[in-house]
Amino acid sequence: MTDSSSSLTSGETDTRPNIVFIITDQQRMDTICALGYDYMDTPNLDRLVEEGVTFTNCHITAASCAPSRASLFTGYYPHTYGVLKNADLWRHGWVENLAEAGYKCVNIGKMHTYPYHTSMGFHERYVVENKDRYLEERYYYDEWDKALRFRGLVKQQRESYRKRPDYGERLGAFEWDLPEDSHPDFFVGDLAVWWLKSKPKSSPLFLEIGFPGPHPPYDPIPRYAESYLKKDLQIQPLRKKDLENQPEAYKELRRHNVEVDHDSVQWDLNPTPEQRQRQRAYYHANVTMIDEKVGQIIEALEEKDYLDNTVLIFTSDHGDCLTDHGHSQKWTMYDQITRVPTIVWAKPGSTAGKCLSGAGRRVDGLCQLMDLGPMILELAELEPTSSMEAKSLLPAVKGEPWQERDYVYCEQVQDGIFTGNLFQTMIRDRDWKLVHFVDATYGQLFDLKNDPEEFNNLWDEPDYAEKKSELLNALLNWRIRSSVQAQNLWEGHR
Repeated sequence: MTDSSSSLTSGETDTRPNIVFIITDQQRMDTICALGYDYMDTPNLDRLVEEGVTFTNCHITAASCAPSRASLFTGYYPHTYGVLKNADLWRHGWVENLAEAGYKCVNIGKMHTYPYHTSMGFHERYVVENKDRYLEERYYYDEWDKALRFRGLVKQQRESYRKRPDYGERLGAFEWDLPEDSHPDFFVGDLAVWWLKSKPKSSPLFLEIGFPGPHPPYDPIPRYAESYLKKDLQIQPLRKKDLENQPEAYKELRRHNVEVDHDSVQWDLNPTPEQRQRQRAYYHANVTMIDEKVGQIIEALEEKDYLDNTVLIFTSDHGDCLTDHGHSQKWTMYDQITRVPTIVWAKPGSTAGKCLSGAGRRVDGLCQLMDLGPMILELAELEPTSSMEAKSLLPAVKGEPWQERDYVYCEQVQDGIFTGNLFQTMIRDRDWKLVHFVDATYGQLFDLKNDPEEFNNLWDEPDYAEKKSELLNALLNWRIRSSVQAQNLWEGHR
């Protein structure tokens, strides 16, 4: 994914920064206290925000796991690279370029490549995938499965949860009953700490740490959930008009999730306030557990003398509706799904910290999650390939002139869960969002300035026909332009 590589002459010290990339699964923007969500208990993520650079308007390019991650790790939109849904073949990306340029590349936890165990350029992989995996490599045993089996423990998952008499009312929220250190997020965090402390120091290092949570089942150790059960978690109200005016594809998605219990979530079209509170509390508790491990990872980096020359990046692959708008998990194009926390941090006063301009700085410009890719390559003194659709965030991190995107885009193809439409695409600028469905007369149009919670769909309103036409034309031009870039990409692979 690069046009050139960095090389050192004999005896020259490699001063390129170590890069630690932490990515959670399905974490919403409103899950970090320092970003204005006072109900959250996230002291370590707060530190990253207060000392680093946070992108507050960063949007994913795909509304499900694998295509979002493939886009991130290749620098192309899903329709360009061809990874449109989970279990689409994905084996390559810019990690290979880091490895070729001399970086030690290590993956601990989730990546969601397919096959799961493909090397992807990593020298070492300790694969941990979803907690409740059915749709892809059903009988694949990852590192966590092996550890549980060795200890004589049976993983908490759908088969066991279905035996509970209250399964239908839990909305995927269950207590973790096994030993605390066997929880998947603790397992991944502890494995990362073990690797850092026990392995000889490798520099430069690219370390990807993929936490399985807070993806469902929402399964915290009970003591982490206790305080959240009592808090006002600012849960968005459900509105009848919003539910009635949603596109037919979304209504079909709601019905489908009632009929099929994806990821141990047995959906309910009319959840009670108590159900919603418990689900949200358990989800936030999962985030707090991850936050604790992030702090321990930073401590291990310090102990092994990595931290003076390390850039740490924290983000997530997409969000979760958590009953907002009457929906479960992802697949829709609401901001609860498309907008994710994105933080670039280095220890203040460190060598790596010199590339960050202004502690606690917030960048509100529109960007895409995949824009982290070329930034990482440039940190490694590599030049991203000219065909890459991602645009580097490094100037913004450095406080240099940087042009935010005019629009961000997000895609979702029909899959085994989103069954009601062939393909949907979102286009969004600062003030407006449009969602287009292939071969459908319906869609969504939101005035984000006056309706930030996306309750009032203006798609069929005559007064907004001009704005709808403007965004549809911009969407069309983007797809044509992207197709030209894709042709250049595949010409290079012939």
